[in-house]
Amino acid sequence: AAALGLPLTIAIIGGQPERFAPLVELYRTAWEAHGRDPADAKLAINTHAFVGETQAHADSAFATPYRQMMNRIGRERGWPPAGRQEYEALRSPRGAIAVGSPEQVGEKILFEHELFGHQRYVGQMSVGAVVHADAMRSIELFGTEVAPLVRAESRRRAELAAPAA
Repeated sequence: AAALGLPLTIAIIGGQPERFAPLVELYRTAWEAHGRDPADAKLAINTHAFVGETQAHADSAFATPYRQMMNRIGRERGWPPAGRQEYEALRSPRGAIAVGSPEQVGEKILFEHELFGHQRYVGQMSVGAVVHADAMRSIELFGTEVAPLVRAESRRRAELAAPAA
């Protein structure tokens, strides 16, 4: 991607996001090695996501359909079955999926932004057989609560990091 001047999207569906930092560094190093301005490198992070009114609501609506889907895919790929413990690790603050209240999902996106400095976040919400009304509410909460929170905090952090005039 870097050699061709293309943006990079990284899909994080398991483990800890930190494991992907070397891939981002390789992309940025290759970008510069091809004579490109580092400011022009474009990066997106893609994770499974679900926003509920609370963590408990998000888990109630999302955990079972998510585990069913991942276990189906896992059987095809030879992965061991994922249970509640694996799900809890993935949705933890340092896990791969962004599931929880608007504040928790926002904090996860901001944590990943600290790691990667990406310009775009893609939350894949159509995971498994989530009830339609729950999926629609998740999208609504993302747009009305998570996105404004992330934008405001990103601006605040950028202003703090900017050199004084």
